[in-house]
Amino acid sequence: MSHELVEKNVAWMGVLIFLVVLVGGAVEILPLFFLKSTTEPVAGLKPYTALQLEGRDIYIREGCYGCHSQMIRPFRAEAERYGRYSVAGESVYDHPFQWGSKRTGPDLARVGGRYSDDWHRVHMTNPRDLVPESNMPAYPWLAKRTLNAARTGSKMVALRRVGVPYSDADIEGAEASVSGRSELDAVVAYLQVLGTSLKGAQ
Repeated sequence: MSHELVEKNVAWMGVLIFLVVLVGGAVEILPLFFLKSTTEPVAGLKPYTALQLEGRDIYIREGCYGCHSQMIRPFRAEAERYGRYSVAGESVYDHPFQWGSKRTGPDLARVGGRYSDDWHRVHMTNPRDLVPESNMPAYPWLAKRTLNAARTGSKMVALRRVGVPYSDADIEGAEASVSGRSELDAVVAYLQVLGTSLKGAQ
């Protein structure tokens, strides 16, 4: 089959492109399903608590992932700045995971425990109070909004269906554990857990 025949025939071109993408995808993606390092959680990894889960949802809703990645690449400069490079086993309970390479702000993969809760509260309310040159937007409304506790248990049920090991007790206690808490409480709880499962191994 000559190039001219393929280039002038849209149907042939479409079929061949589809086959190339199919084979390439199978070769690159299918092996990952059989590697334990990409499908099993790292030692010490726990599912998000109800409050952390709500915080993660707010983090996604507010578009924080648009400026902050959660993937430290295996390069010396990155590991020196942010900490141990990211491994797939850290994110097996994340649906969807927050990896990526967009960094208007710093990577947050290891931010858990680096700053106090109060620091995060001030930073989220007005970043320039702590970092004068910051171009991060302020999120003052998070402290004023209360979480919708009635939805938390159903979120955990949905995540259990895709492999997150929430127990019946976790789900039953979800509403009580987030009731009356602010959205800011939830975001801070989420930020404080990021990267902590591997901290002992650094």
